[in-house]
Amino acid sequence: MELVQNLKAKVKPLGKKIVLPEYKDERVLEATSLILKEGFAIPVLVGKVEEVKAAAQKAGFNIDGAEIIDPETYAQLDKMVEIFTEKRAKKGMTPEKARATMLGDCLFFAAMLVHLGEVDGMVAGSASPTANVLRAALQVVGTKPGLKTVSSSMFVFTDKAQYGDDGMLVFSDCGVIPNPTSEQLADIAVSTVEKARKVANMANPRVSFLSFSTKGSASSPEVDKVIAAVEDLKARNVDFDFDGELQLDASIEPSVAERKAPGSKVAGKANILIFPDLQAANIGYKLVQRFAGATALGPLIQGLAAPIHDLSRGCFATDIVDVVAIAAAESVE
Repeated sequence: MELVQNLKAKVKPLGKKIVLPEYKDERVLEATSLILKEGFAIPVLVGKVEEVKAAAQKAGFNIDGAEIIDPETYAQLDKMVEIFTEKRAKKGMTPEKARATMLGDCLFFAAMLVHLGEVDGMVAGSASPTANVLRAALQVVGTKPGLKTVSSSMFVFTDKAQYGDDGMLVFSDCGVIPNPTSEQLADIAVSTVEKARKVANMANPRVSFLSFSTKGSASSPEVDKVIAAVEDLKARNVDFDFDGELQLDASIEPSVAERKAPGSKVAGKANILIFPDLQAANIGYKLVQRFAGATALGPLIQGLAAPIHDLSRGCFATDIVDVVAIAAAESVE
């Protein structure tokens, strides 16, 4: 994918370190070898050095050049324990429990590497449920200042150049929050714009809050939620254009926009679509994939204080490589 290749070229001179904590998954070892061949980032693996090297050798992958960190001998382990104990003190965390977590759960250890700035990002989930990856990320790294919501976005590439940015649209939230509140929808919009700017270099984000109603054409609690999200975002003084509530056709088709939402800065030319709930978003991107032959990249986690991404457990090694490139790019200030 051209977008990912551009990201790799962007980060290659920067020496970004991305931790891949699940070395027992052979796909992670294969991805590590591919990243090293391409040289666009430094992969960091978590485990006993001899065991990691033995696993790579057995699987037939060359990981020379990767960093390997053994939690048991890591120089900053005590500092990790202290930080995690303090973060979770109100939840009953003790130094003993914190140490056991850092030594026994590679996801928490890797997230703490991110928190300490020892690595630039984390990619995990090929061998772990999404809930486990997000739990470690939230408890250790937390959400980005000003946001309370972790969500996801999906980059959808079509051959319909008249829509979005030359056929590319960003859909959110396709993977995390089943039924977001109006405040969460506003958070999702903010996070999605940031993601689009960093990953796709989107110069002019135009956000549509989707509904089955356009500008009061229907009334229901579901529509009210979307309207409230738009009002919430207005109060935040954001630096991008947005509008809602808008139906999908009014969002991307200029002729429909002229009739249904005249004067809107977004209607007819939206490139970011904020769906009212997870069902609609998930169904929407899969419809576009199947009926329009679109390519989808994601879902990509957003809203965290640092780049941490979750993988599908059915992913390929090349998928891991692509997400590492995205995480590296997101870490560039």
